[in-house]
Amino acid sequence: MKKFIYLLAVFVLNVACEEVIDVEVPTEAPRLIVDALIRVDIDEPYIPVEVKLSLSSDFFNNNTPTSAESVLIQYDEYEDGIIINSGFSNLAEEIPGSGIYTPDPNFSSDQRIPTSILDRNLVFNLLIRHDGRLYLATTEYVPSVPIDSLIQGDETLFSDDETEVIVTFTDDPERESFYLLDFGFSEFLVTEDKFYKGQQFSFSYFYDQTFEPDTELEIGLMGADKTFFNYMNLLIEQTNNDAGIFATPVATVRGNVFDITDIDNIDISDNVGQPNVFPLGYFAIVQEYKDTLVIQ
Repeated sequence: MKKFIYLLAVFVLNVACEEVIDVEVPTEAPRLIVDALIRVDIDEPYIPVEVKLSLSSDFFNNNTPTSAESVLIQYDEYEDGIIINSGFSNLAEEIPGSGIYTPDPNFSSDQRIPTSILDRNLVFNLLIRHDGRLYLATTEYVPSVPIDSLIQGDETLFSDDETEVIVTFTDDPERESFYLLDFGFSEFLVTEDKFYKGQQFSFSYFYDQTFEPDTELEIGLMGADKTFFNYMNLLIEQTNNDAGIFATPVATVRGNVFDITDIDNIDISDNVGQPNVFPLGYFAIVQEYKDTLVIQ
Protein backbone atom coordinates (compact mmCIF):
# COMPACT_ATOMS: atom_id res chain seq x y z
CA MET A 1 0.00 0.00 0.00
CA LYS A 2 2.85 2.36 0.85
CA LYS A 3 4.48 1.57 -2.48
CA PHE A 4 1.23 2.39 -4.31
CA ILE A 5 0.91 5.74 -2.50
CA TYR A 6 4.53 6.57 -3.35
CA LEU A 7 4.03 5.83 -7.04
CA LEU A 8 0.81 7.86 -7.09
CA ALA A 9 2.61 10.81 -5.50
CA VAL A 10 5.40 10.65 -8.10
CA PHE A 11 2.80 10.54 -10.93
CA VAL A 12 0.91 13.56 -9.56
CA LEU A 13 4.19 15.46 -9.11
CA ASN A 14 5.23 14.77 -12.72
CA VAL A 15 1.86 15.84 -14.08
CA ALA A 16 1.91 18.99 -11.97
CA CYS A 17 5.32 19.88 -13.38
CA GLU A 18 4.14 19.75 -17.00
CA GLU A 19 4.05 23.17 -18.60
CA VAL A 20 1.79 24.20 -21.45
CA ILE A 21 3.84 25.54 -24.36
CA ASP A 22 2.23 27.78 -26.96
CA VAL A 23 3.62 27.06 -30.41
CA GLU A 24 3.60 29.96 -32.82
CA VAL A 25 2.94 29.00 -36.43
CA PRO A 26 3.50 31.25 -39.44
CA THR A 27 0.49 33.37 -40.39
CA GLU A 28 -0.17 35.54 -43.41
CA ALA A 29 -3.09 37.07 -45.26
CA PRO A 30 -5.20 34.56 -47.22
CA ARG A 31 -4.06 33.94 -50.77
CA LEU A 32 -6.15 32.89 -53.74
CA ILE A 33 -5.62 29.22 -54.64
CA VAL A 34 -6.40 28.12 -58.19
CA ASP A 35 -6.94 24.39 -58.79
CA ALA A 36 -7.19 24.20 -62.59
CA LEU A 37 -5.69 20.85 -63.51
CA ILE A 38 -7.91 19.90 -66.47
CA ARG A 39 -7.66 16.25 -67.52
CA VAL A 40 -8.66 15.50 -71.10
CA ASP A 41 -10.07 12.27 -72.50
CA ILE A 42 -9.47 12.80 -76.21
CA ASP A 43 -12.33 10.40 -77.05
CA GLU A 44 -14.85 12.71 -75.38
CA PRO A 45 -16.37 15.57 -77.44
CA TYR A 46 -15.54 18.37 -74.97
CA ILE A 47 -12.73 19.33 -72.62
CA PRO A 48 -13.95 18.81 -69.01
CA VAL A 49 -13.21 22.36 -67.86
CA GLU A 50 -13.45 22.81 -64.10
CA VAL A 51 -11.67 25.52 -62.10
CA LYS A 52 -11.77 25.44 -58.29
CA LEU A 53 -11.07 28.61 -56.32
CA SER A 54 -10.34 28.81 -52.61
CA LEU A 55 -8.56 30.97 -50.06
CA SER A 56 -5.58 29.73 -48.08
CA SER A 57 -5.98 29.37 -44.33
CA ASP A 58 -3.70 29.16 -41.34
CA PHE A 59 -1.69 26.07 -40.47
CA PHE A 60 -4.46 24.12 -38.72
CA ASN A 61 -7.49 24.86 -40.90
CA ASN A 62 -8.71 23.81 -44.32
CA ASN A 63 -8.86 26.18 -47.26
CA THR A 64 -12.25 27.80 -47.84
CA PRO A 65 -14.06 28.04 -51.22
CA THR A 66 -14.32 31.54 -52.65
CA SER A 67 -16.30 33.18 -55.45
CA ALA A 68 -14.87 35.38 -58.22
CA GLU A 69 -16.31 38.29 -60.16
CA SER A 70 -15.44 36.52 -63.43
CA VAL A 71 -13.57 33.48 -64.76
CA LEU A 72 -12.71 33.16 -68.46
CA ILE A 73 -10.59 30.86 -70.62
CA GLN A 74 -9.34 32.38 -73.86
CA TYR A 75 -7.59 30.22 -76.45
CA ASP A 76 -5.55 31.50 -79.39
CA GLU A 77 -4.30 29.55 -82.40
CA TYR A 78 -0.85 30.52 -83.65
CA GLU A 79 0.81 30.19 -87.04
CA ASP A 80 4.36 31.46 -87.50
CA GLY A 81 4.00 33.39 -84.24
CA ILE A 82 0.82 35.17 -85.35
CA ILE A 83 -2.66 34.64 -83.90
CA ILE A 84 -4.93 33.38 -86.68
CA ASN A 85 -7.95 32.25 -84.62
CA SER A 86 -9.31 32.93 -81.13
CA GLY A 87 -12.07 31.58 -78.94
CA PHE A 88 -13.23 31.85 -75.36
CA SER A 89 -15.18 30.02 -72.70
CA ASN A 90 -17.03 31.96 -70.02
CA LEU A 91 -17.21 30.03 -66.76
CA ALA A 92 -19.92 30.29 -64.11
CA GLU A 93 -20.05 29.06 -60.52
CA GLU A 94 -21.95 25.77 -60.43
CA ILE A 95 -23.40 26.36 -56.96
CA PRO A 96 -23.16 29.80 -55.29
CA GLY A 97 -20.35 29.73 -52.74
CA SER A 98 -18.84 26.46 -53.99
CA GLY A 99 -15.89 28.10 -55.77
CA ILE A 100 -16.26 25.57 -58.62
CA TYR A 101 -16.46 27.09 -62.11
CA THR A 102 -17.51 25.30 -65.30
CA PRO A 103 -18.63 26.50 -68.76
CA ASP A 104 -21.65 28.79 -68.31
CA PRO A 105 -24.78 26.86 -69.41
CA ASN A 106 -26.83 30.07 -69.49
CA PHE A 107 -24.58 31.96 -71.90
CA SER A 108 -25.98 32.97 -75.28
CA SER A 109 -23.79 30.37 -77.03
CA ASP A 110 -22.22 27.02 -76.14
CA GLN A 111 -19.23 27.75 -73.89
CA ARG A 112 -17.81 24.25 -73.91
CA ILE A 113 -14.43 23.74 -75.60
CA PRO A 114 -14.35 20.84 -78.12
CA THR A 115 -11.48 18.38 -77.90
CA SER A 116 -11.23 18.43 -81.70
CA ILE A 117 -9.27 21.71 -81.57
CA LEU A 118 -6.43 20.23 -79.51
CA ASP A 119 -4.47 19.17 -82.57
CA ARG A 120 -3.88 22.84 -83.38
CA ASN A 121 -1.09 25.11 -82.11
CA LEU A 122 -3.07 26.61 -79.22
CA VAL A 123 -2.24 28.72 -76.19
CA PHE A 124 -4.82 28.80 -73.38
CA ASN A 125 -5.16 31.79 -71.03
CA LEU A 126 -7.07 31.59 -67.77
CA LEU A 127 -8.26 35.02 -66.57
CA ILE A 128 -9.74 35.42 -63.09
CA ARG A 129 -11.07 38.60 -61.51
CA HIS A 130 -11.31 38.05 -57.76
CA ASP A 131 -11.82 40.59 -55.00
CA GLY A 132 -10.93 43.42 -57.37
CA ARG A 133 -7.68 41.87 -58.56
CA LEU A 134 -6.86 40.28 -61.91
CA TYR A 135 -5.03 36.95 -62.26
CA LEU A 136 -3.59 35.30 -65.37
CA ALA A 137 -2.28 31.80 -66.14
CA THR A 138 -1.09 30.51 -69.51
CA THR A 139 -0.63 26.93 -70.68
CA GLU A 140 -0.55 24.66 -73.72
CA TYR A 141 -2.17 21.26 -74.12
CA VAL A 142 0.18 18.35 -73.33
CA PRO A 143 -0.55 14.83 -74.68
CA SER A 144 0.19 11.58 -72.87
CA VAL A 145 0.56 7.88 -73.77
CA PRO A 146 -1.64 4.89 -72.87
CA ILE A 147 -0.90 2.56 -69.97
CA ASP A 148 0.30 -0.76 -71.40
CA SER A 149 -0.44 -2.80 -68.30
CA LEU A 150 -1.11 -2.76 -64.55
CA ILE A 151 -0.02 -5.81 -62.56
CA GLN A 152 -0.29 -6.50 -58.84
CA GLY A 153 3.09 -7.45 -57.40
CA ASP A 154 3.96 -9.29 -54.20
CA GLU A 155 7.03 -7.38 -53.04
CA THR A 156 7.22 -4.89 -50.15
CA LEU A 157 9.54 -2.05 -49.19
CA PHE A 158 9.27 -1.60 -45.42
CA SER A 159 6.44 -3.76 -44.06
CA ASP A 160 3.86 -6.37 -44.96
CA ASP A 161 1.12 -3.73 -44.87
CA GLU A 162 1.88 -2.59 -48.43
CA THR A 163 0.52 -3.24 -51.91
CA GLU A 164 2.77 -3.28 -54.96
CA VAL A 165 1.48 -2.17 -58.35
CA ILE A 166 3.67 -2.58 -61.44
CA VAL A 167 2.94 0.08 -64.08
CA THR A 168 4.10 -0.26 -67.69
CA PHE A 169 3.84 2.28 -70.51
CA THR A 170 5.72 3.11 -73.72
CA ASP A 171 7.28 6.54 -74.10
CA ASP A 172 6.73 8.64 -77.23
CA PRO A 173 10.09 8.87 -79.06
CA GLU A 174 9.09 12.03 -80.93
CA ARG A 175 9.17 14.41 -77.99
CA GLU A 176 10.81 15.11 -74.64
CA SER A 177 8.17 13.77 -72.27
CA PHE A 178 7.23 14.35 -68.65
CA TYR A 179 4.46 12.46 -66.87
CA LEU A 180 2.24 12.80 -63.80
CA LEU A 181 0.68 9.62 -62.40
CA ASP A 182 -2.41 9.69 -60.18
CA PHE A 183 -2.70 6.61 -57.96
CA GLY A 184 -5.81 7.81 -56.12
CA PHE A 185 -6.02 8.59 -52.40
CA SER A 186 -4.23 11.92 -53.12
CA GLU A 187 -1.09 9.98 -54.10
CA PHE A 188 0.86 11.27 -57.11
CA LEU A 189 4.18 10.56 -58.79
CA VAL A 190 6.16 12.35 -61.51
CA THR A 191 8.63 10.85 -63.97
CA GLU A 192 10.53 11.98 -67.07
CA ASP A 193 11.81 10.01 -70.06
CA LYS A 194 15.47 10.98 -69.57
CA PHE A 195 16.56 7.33 -69.19
CA TYR A 196 13.84 5.53 -71.19
CA LYS A 197 13.16 7.80 -74.16
CA GLY A 198 11.13 5.97 -76.82
CA GLN A 199 11.21 2.72 -74.83
CA GLN A 200 8.76 0.68 -72.81
CA PHE A 201 9.16 1.51 -69.12
CA SER A 202 8.04 -0.49 -66.06
CA PHE A 203 8.26 0.48 -62.40
CA SER A 204 6.75 -0.50 -59.06
CA TYR A 205 4.61 1.75 -56.91
CA PHE A 206 3.88 0.80 -53.30
CA TYR A 207 0.68 1.77 -51.50
CA ASP A 208 1.22 2.10 -47.77
CA GLN A 209 -1.78 -0.15 -47.10
CA THR A 210 -3.39 -3.43 -48.10
CA PHE A 211 -6.72 -3.74 -49.89
CA GLU A 212 -9.58 -6.18 -49.70
CA PRO A 213 -9.83 -8.64 -52.61
CA ASP A 214 -11.81 -7.30 -55.60
CA THR A 215 -10.94 -3.69 -54.72
CA GLU A 216 -10.60 -1.67 -57.91
CA LEU A 217 -7.68 0.76 -58.15
CA GLU A 218 -7.94 3.35 -60.92
CA ILE A 219 -4.61 4.82 -62.04
CA GLY A 220 -4.19 7.78 -64.37
CA LEU A 221 -1.20 8.69 -66.56
CA MET A 222 -1.09 12.37 -67.55
CA GLY A 223 1.21 14.35 -69.79
CA ALA A 224 3.10 17.32 -68.38
CA ASP A 225 5.48 19.97 -69.61
CA LYS A 226 8.75 20.63 -67.78
CA THR A 227 7.37 23.54 -65.74
CA PHE A 228 4.37 21.54 -64.51
CA PHE A 229 6.65 18.55 -63.82
CA ASN A 230 8.91 20.69 -61.62
CA TYR A 231 5.94 22.26 -59.83
CA MET A 232 4.32 18.90 -59.07
CA ASN A 233 7.64 17.41 -57.97
CA LEU A 234 8.03 20.13 -55.34
CA LEU A 235 4.39 19.94 -54.29
CA ILE A 236 4.43 16.16 -53.88
CA GLU A 237 7.51 16.42 -51.66
CA GLN A 238 5.78 18.91 -49.36
CA THR A 239 2.25 17.51 -49.29
CA ASN A 240 1.46 14.56 -47.08
CA ASN A 241 -2.24 14.67 -46.28
CA ASP A 242 -5.64 13.70 -47.65
CA ALA A 243 -6.71 17.24 -48.50
CA GLY A 244 -5.26 17.03 -52.00
CA ILE A 245 -2.28 18.43 -53.83
CA PHE A 246 -3.72 21.95 -53.92
CA ALA A 247 -4.12 22.24 -50.17
CA THR A 248 -1.77 24.73 -48.53
CA PRO A 249 1.68 23.03 -48.53
CA VAL A 250 4.28 23.20 -45.79
CA ALA A 251 6.21 25.80 -47.75
CA THR A 252 4.85 28.06 -50.44
CA VAL A 253 5.23 26.56 -53.92
CA ARG A 254 4.41 29.03 -56.67
CA GLY A 255 2.61 27.84 -59.75
CA ASN A 256 1.92 29.50 -63.09
CA VAL A 257 -0.88 31.81 -61.91
CA PHE A 258 0.16 35.47 -61.57
CA ASP A 259 -1.41 38.58 -60.13
CA ILE A 260 -1.27 41.07 -63.03
CA THR A 261 -3.46 43.79 -61.51
CA ASP A 262 -0.72 46.39 -61.25
CA ILE A 263 1.32 45.38 -64.30
CA ASP A 264 1.11 47.84 -67.18
CA ASN A 265 3.48 46.03 -69.56
CA ILE A 266 1.77 43.23 -71.48
CA ASP A 267 5.13 41.48 -72.01
CA ILE A 268 5.77 41.18 -68.26
CA SER A 269 3.39 38.86 -66.43
CA ASP A 270 5.55 37.22 -63.75
CA ASN A 271 5.24 40.06 -61.23
CA VAL A 272 8.96 40.22 -60.49
CA GLY A 273 8.54 43.74 -59.16
CA GLN A 274 6.07 42.60 -56.50
CA PRO A 275 7.56 39.46 -54.95
CA ASN A 276 5.01 39.25 -52.14
CA VAL A 277 1.93 39.60 -54.37
CA PHE A 278 1.07 36.20 -55.76
CA PRO A 279 -1.61 33.49 -55.66
CA LEU A 280 -1.10 29.73 -55.35
CA GLY A 281 -2.08 26.91 -57.67
CA TYR A 282 -1.70 25.85 -61.26
CA PHE A 283 -3.45 25.88 -64.64
CA ALA A 284 -2.75 22.91 -66.92
CA ILE A 285 -4.62 21.14 -69.71
CA VAL A 286 -3.27 17.62 -70.12
CA GLN A 287 -4.30 14.37 -71.71
CA GLU A 288 -4.96 11.52 -69.29
CA TYR A 289 -5.15 7.78 -69.90
CA LYS A 290 -6.72 5.65 -67.18
CA ASP A 291 -6.64 1.95 -66.39
CA THR A 292 -8.06 -0.15 -63.55
CA LEU A 293 -6.44 -2.93 -61.52
CA VAL A 294 -8.58 -5.40 -59.53
CA ILE A 295 -6.82 -6.50 -56.34
CA GLN A 296 -6.57 -10.26 -55.91
